[in-house]
Amino acid sequence: MGAQSGKSASGCPSSRNGTKHAARTAILVLGLFVSACAFALDFRSIAPAAAVLYDAPSLKARKLFILNQGYPVEVVVTLDTWLKVRDATGELAWIEARNLSAQRSVMVKVTHAEVRRAPDENAPVVFIAEQDSLLEVIDTADNWAQVKHRDGTTGYIRITQVWGL
Repeated sequence: MGAQSGKSASGCPSSRNGTKHAARTAILVLGLFVSACAFALDFRSIAPAAAVLYDAPSLKARKLFILNQGYPVEVVVTLDTWLKVRDATGELAWIEARNLSAQRSVMVKVTHAEVRRAPDENAPVVFIAEQDSLLEVIDTADNWAQVKHRDGTTGYIRITQVWGL
């Protein structure tokens, strides 16, 4: 009778049902982890010339700071028409969703980053991007991002040298 109910004589679940349960749990946990990772990588950039960031999702909240156009931010929470974002320094603040663009940009986080003609360490250097420079993202592949400088010059930069991807 214990085998029919899926329990052993001791009243514990049989190993067959326990294995199925463990597999389902593992799949569920993996799915949640992958979903969380996908949301954690939602980068956008500031759309208007300047945007105010607040300490709460309200225009009546305390104004914390202003970010300039093109500055990359990571969206960590969405609440109606407000987004909680993280900037390159790790600060968290709220911004109206209308102030963000889907256009991707990155900020150079090293003192001098070599932007190359091709995604290869041996390719010729097209220009040197200074720390905190903003670059528009055209595409990404492997460990490289194809970027465009505000003067129109394009090239490839190592993703380890930028923030916003």
